[in-house]
Amino acid sequence: MLLEGSCRCGAVRFRLESPEPYPFMLCYCSICRKTAGGGGYAINLGGLSDTLEVDGEESISVYQARIDGELSPAQRRFCGNCGSALWVFDPRWPELVHPFASAIDTPLPKPPEKVHIMLDYAAPWCEIPSGENDKHFPEGPDESLAGWHHRHGLLDESQSG
Repeated sequence: MLLEGSCRCGAVRFRLESPEPYPFMLCYCSICRKTAGGGGYAINLGGLSDTLEVDGEESISVYQARIDGELSPAQRRFCGNCGSALWVFDPRWPELVHPFASAIDTPLPKPPEKVHIMLDYAAPWCEIPSGENDKHFPEGPDESLAGWHHRHGLLDESQSG
């Protein structure tokens, strides 16, 4: 699925192909919560890095968090003008890019299930849903974005990297 996104002020626009476009995984870690999570969490999608096209690259800034005193290799791209979180790129998985669902302008499909991760780091004020279609993990999930899409029959195999 072609995803198109932008920042709030319009200085950055981007597009990329995503075999994993369902916004199902909500991350409550302090990095996601503080850099992109207005609801106390952020939602990342899966995209193919070799399809990423960007207009307004000169307006993009990069943030790399420190985790336990070490600089994380994950690079969070955001608009240097308005601060909108755009996507995460991690050179350990160069074939992937993870746009934030909040930056996507393309209508996204509704997920049949939501996965709440990094709950050990959730802010105490966060209300974490616990319906029959919600799964919960204290830290990382037990399956990948692709694995989740595959399990639900939603993975577009023609776009898999």
